[in-house]
Amino acid sequence: MTVNELKEKLDLRVLVEDDLDREVEDCYIGDLLSWVMGRAPADSAWLTVMGNINSIAVATLADVSCIILVENAALDDNARAKAEMHGVNILITEDNAYTLAVKISKLI
Repeated sequence: MTVNELKEKLDLRVLVEDDLDREVEDCYIGDLLSWVMGRAPADSAWLTVMGNINSIAVATLADVSCIILVENAALDDNARAKAEMHGVNILITEDNAYTLAVKISKLI
């Protein structure tokens, strides 16, 4: 499943678009950045409330397909700029992480 297909099927809104055709093979939930950096699988959708510049660095290092900000968590301007620079897809939803993960698990 691609990031774009997730967006369409789950009614996600795109905040930063890079490669929406990138494959999503897994899902990871976490807000402790050091934990996510060492454990999030590559090509996963990372569900978090962390919309700051450090989350962009972690997404790049972990090579996730996208960040999905849950519960309408804010993306700050510095993070948006860094995501655009480094090609990190960022989407947003009002769902909480558990609800969204259940939906994703039914799709992938």
